[in-house]
Amino acid sequence: MAKMSPSTLRIGYRYRPGRLAPDYDAVVIGSGMGGLTTAALLSELGWKVCVLEQHYTAGGFTHSYERGGYEWDVGVHYIGEVGAATRTRKMFDFLSDGNLKWAPMDAEYDRFYIGDKVFNAIAGKQEFRDNLVRQFPSEAKAIDAYLKLLDRSGDALSAFGMSRGMPALLRWVAKPWLAWKSRGPFRRLTWDVLSDLTSDRDLIATLCGQWGDMGMPPKRSPFMAHAMIARHYLYGGYYPVGGSWRIAETIIPKIQASGGEVFTYAKVETILVEDGKVSGVEMKDGHRIECRCVISSAGVDNTFNHLLPDDVVERSGYRRRMQEVQPSVAHLGVYVGLQGTAEELGLPRTNFWIYPSNDYDAALDRFLEDKDAAFPIVYISFPSAKDPDYESRHPGTATIEIVAPAPYEWFEKWHDATWGKRGDDYEAFKETLGERLLEYVYAKLPQLRGKVDYYEVSTPLSTNWFGGYQRGELYGLAHTRERLNQDWLRPKTNIPGLWLTGQDVLTCGVTGAMMAGLITTMSLVGARKMAPLLNEIYAGPGAKR
Repeated sequence: MAKMSPSTLRIGYRYRPGRLAPDYDAVVIGSGMGGLTTAALLSELGWKVCVLEQHYTAGGFTHSYERGGYEWDVGVHYIGEVGAATRTRKMFDFLSDGNLKWAPMDAEYDRFYIGDKVFNAIAGKQEFRDNLVRQFPSEAKAIDAYLKLLDRSGDALSAFGMSRGMPALLRWVAKPWLAWKSRGPFRRLTWDVLSDLTSDRDLIATLCGQWGDMGMPPKRSPFMAHAMIARHYLYGGYYPVGGSWRIAETIIPKIQASGGEVFTYAKVETILVEDGKVSGVEMKDGHRIECRCVISSAGVDNTFNHLLPDDVVERSGYRRRMQEVQPSVAHLGVYVGLQGTAEELGLPRTNFWIYPSNDYDAALDRFLEDKDAAFPIVYISFPSAKDPDYESRHPGTATIEIVAPAPYEWFEKWHDATWGKRGDDYEAFKETLGERLLEYVYAKLPQLRGKVDYYEVSTPLSTNWFGGYQRGELYGLAHTRERLNQDWLRPKTNIPGLWLTGQDVLTCGVTGAMMAGLITTMSLVGARKMAPLLNEIYAGPGAKR
């Protein structure tokens, strides 16, 4: 593995106390999709918002980085529901003022290698259905029943999101209606729901082939979480033109337009609470930013276990509540650079999902017990092939990204060491894991053996160091059935002045965090003030506020 000098894509304004405005209407901790969305929508309503990001660049898991002439995203591998004028696309267009463009992946957007068999997903609801029937000709009835469940899940997902943003009294009044909209199998385990439809294990495995997008295999995940992912990609996958860093770059001007700013290298040490109310934040350098409204996009674990004073957490009841949730899966990332373009190397605009067998849960259990067992899931993405602008930025090169689960416990003994200085044994362990994962690439694309110019491996400690996730969790809180029942996971906390946003409020992923930002904003300002803005977002340019 060749060593190359680092370079970075830096988005945001480097924090210095002297660069702060005299006052802000709100302080947002974290510049992931939830934080940026909340800040941008509040800014559109006239608020002056300060966003504080501990990393050298803004964007959270939407950021990209460069090294030695290559560029990789770290979390935006593909986005669904942006190929037409959906609510998701309209929100992205509004936040970016139409400056964020999308490139479609291949019609075969996901390919599933399940043991020695290969299945796939094709973009388009009818195309998706017909392709599944071609692969499983005796299962047409089960496939149609499954798609009907996905259709019905839209009501359940909408009701779930609405309940998160409703005031307590309205939520109580609307409880029968919410229960009616959520009726059905959506809180049952995915495996149980699908087993009622079919006994074909390969079909179940194919339908659950994207379980890595939420980190929970079918015998562990609620069907609502599965349906959310499946619906999201039913019409195919898309990639941001210019790279995933363009997401933050195109949103930040909206925050700045009302006098706000996004600061990087801005680590918050403590959320200040005085007389039972939030009064601002204290930075790592000791500087205090006074503000009566603090919105945390840092995740509930960071918020309640690390940013708030212990006595406040105990008194407010969140210490007990935190025992009801758990972090999602941690992961390895391998970032690969190749000489030659994606076209020359034969790289597809299709994601590869590789599994040792059709029993995903058993494979995961074996791996957790024995790190030398086959990886239970390996995801391979080809960002330079997906992005039509990549070659103009990095001519003559191509990139691959590999993602696989890895328990935080494997790396815990190096937790207190500085990034880049964790010692030879840590680097050797990473090298071994990276070589193992590269073999999965060579097995599917043998023409690439000997063509790798550079690669590096990130571990759960990298996620902690750069993203602030304490145990390297990829999706914040695990999407278990128990999590769905935690009514306290909503924007408004019972600590006056403290609000939550991001994927822990709603669901995982970029779109889930974005919609959580919308719900947080509505909770903050109220439906009456939010209604004209929603009309503008969804009715399009020219709609009056």
